[in-house]
Amino acid sequence: SSLFEKTVFLFSGFKLTMALELPASVIGCKGGSLNQKRAYVTFLAGDGDYVKGVVGVVKGLRKVKTAYPLIVAVLPDVPEQHRRLLAAQGCIVREIEPIYPPENHVQFAMAYYVINYSKLRIWEFEEFSKMMYLDADIQVYDNIDHLFDLPDGHFYAVMDCFCEKTWSHTPQYKIGYCQQCPEKVQWPSELGQPPALYFNAGMFVFEPGKETYDALLQTLQVTPPTPFAEQDFLNMFFQKIYRPIPLVYNLVLAMLWRHPENVELEKVKVVHYCAAGSKPWRYTGKEENMEREDIQMLVKRWWDIYNDPSLDLEMEEGNSRRADTVWFTTSDREFSVGCHAEEASFFEISSACCLVWRSHSVHEMQQTICIYFVRVIIYDERNV
Repeated sequence: SSLFEKTVFLFSGFKLTMALELPASVIGCKGGSLNQKRAYVTFLAGDGDYVKGVVGVVKGLRKVKTAYPLIVAVLPDVPEQHRRLLAAQGCIVREIEPIYPPENHVQFAMAYYVINYSKLRIWEFEEFSKMMYLDADIQVYDNIDHLFDLPDGHFYAVMDCFCEKTWSHTPQYKIGYCQQCPEKVQWPSELGQPPALYFNAGMFVFEPGKETYDALLQTLQVTPPTPFAEQDFLNMFFQKIYRPIPLVYNLVLAMLWRHPENVELEKVKVVHYCAAGSKPWRYTGKEENMEREDIQMLVKRWWDIYNDPSLDLEMEEGNSRRADTVWFTTSDREFSVGCHAEEASFFEISSACCLVWRSHSVHEMQQTICIYFVRVIIYDERNV
């Protein structure tokens, strides 16, 4: 049979005609395994405007044609309206319970960072073999799926910069030492060895697991508090297995004016809008450094993606709408399948499965179609 075919399912009066495309890296056409599953993940709390950032993230990932889904770990206080919006954009919304650090952490850390300890819950997503975390104020401008292929057993992230005033509590800032340019100001020998490399926790590649999660929580209870809450904690916990990756994978905007010699903007794949006043959905240009042309350009690039209707999951086609993503669940595992109009590569399911088709009508209702004991045989050009 040919590579491209269509399948029609009839269930409860619904006729669903679709073509299915499953990335080999998710399930595999030959020798693939659900144990190889990968996903992006982000975190959302409260009813504020960070939901716009998450919409921007998923649309950015769609623009660069990622092969993997975006999981959104939401706290119970995220309103249903925001959850529906994210689901309509193709996100997998998973509620997590908050993690409350010891009281001394709450008193010492910068208040707005304390809630981020709940981010540690993503290590519980052990149905995934590898995940890539992205803050909601990040945008992906080039495909970075290849980072999932980095060797296992390490924690990958981009080194941070210590030159902004937010780091004024650190010896690095007081001395003028920065790991982004260690040759400019040497670490004083009388202070011993230079501090360990320190990463920005807005983007990192990690391997979920219950053992790691339990160790994180146990360690948190006995760890002295620090100003940057979970970022400081993760740096301490993963210090021995941390491996730096190039700054093109997480450009902290302060690098543009602190270390411009290290930045090749045209090569940057991921931008982190973490500088004061740089959140695109709040941008006014009035804060320090925000009037710069490069900042204005990057803010415009973010809005171009956010406002691009062609990147929305559901596309108007006459009086109907088409979903681009279908989620299958088999046993306790879930994986995504792209839904396209003309092309398909089939996949094999040897046990019962559930097909979930999301299609929002004008009333934003969801239809869920469950199909049991489906068996579809793989076809490809090699005549499997």
